[in-house]
Amino acid sequence: LPSQLFWCDLGRGASRAAAHYTYTYTPIPSDNLPLEKDLNETLLRSLLGGHYDPGFMATSPPEDRPGGGGGAAGGAEDLAELDQLLRQRPSGAMPSEIKGLEFSEGLAQGKKQRLSKKLRRKLQMWLWSQTFCPVLYAWNDLGSRFWPRYVKVGSCFSKRSCSVPEGMLCKPSKSVHLTVLRWRCQRRGGQRCGWIPIQYPIISECKCSC
Repeated sequence: LPSQLFWCDLGRGASRAAAHYTYTYTPIPSDNLPLEKDLNETLLRSLLGGHYDPGFMATSPPEDRPGGGGGAAGGAEDLAELDQLLRQRPSGAMPSEIKGLEFSEGLAQGKKQRLSKKLRRKLQMWLWSQTFCPVLYAWNDLGSRFWPRYVKVGSCFSKRSCSVPEGMLCKPSKSVHLTVLRWRCQRRGGQRCGWIPIQYPIISECKCSC
C-alpha cells in the first residue's frame, strides 16, 4: 500500500492550531466565588440566550461524565475511550486519497491484472477504518467560576497509529467555539463581580497527520 496517503505539512499545521483548542484559567486565590444568589439559572440562561447548547452544556454533573484521573479510574477512562472509538465507524464521503487507490503495487510487471470491484471496495473500507480519526467527546468540569459548569469537550484518539505503515497519529484539525459565562471580579473603584461571556474552544475534527 502506498505510504504517502496524507501530507505531513497539513499535519504540522493542525498541530500548531491544536495549541488554541485548550482554554486554561488559573484562578487568583483572592477571587470571590459566585454565591448562590449569583447562580440564578433563569437569569444566566437569559444572558447566554441562543448560545446555550444542551447537547454540549450542563448545569449539573451528567451521568456519563467520567471520573477523576489516576489509578483504576484512569484505566476505566481509557477503556471507555476505546469503547467509544470502536462504536464509531467511518461516515460521509470517503477520503479521495483512499478512494483513488488501485492497489496495483506488488503485481507482476507487464500484467494488467486488477482487483475486482468488490475486493477493492473491501480494501478501501478496511484502510479507511484504520485511518479514521473520530472526535471522542467527554464531559469536563470547568469549576464554579464558569456557567454552565459542565461542557462536553472533544479529543483525538492517539493511543494507536492511524496510518499504514504506522507512524502517524490522529491530531486536532478544526475547532468550534462555545459561548459560556465566566465569573470575573474587578477591584478598580471597589470590588465588583459579575458574569461575562467568553469563547470556549472545543475540538470538532481530527485528522491523521505527522
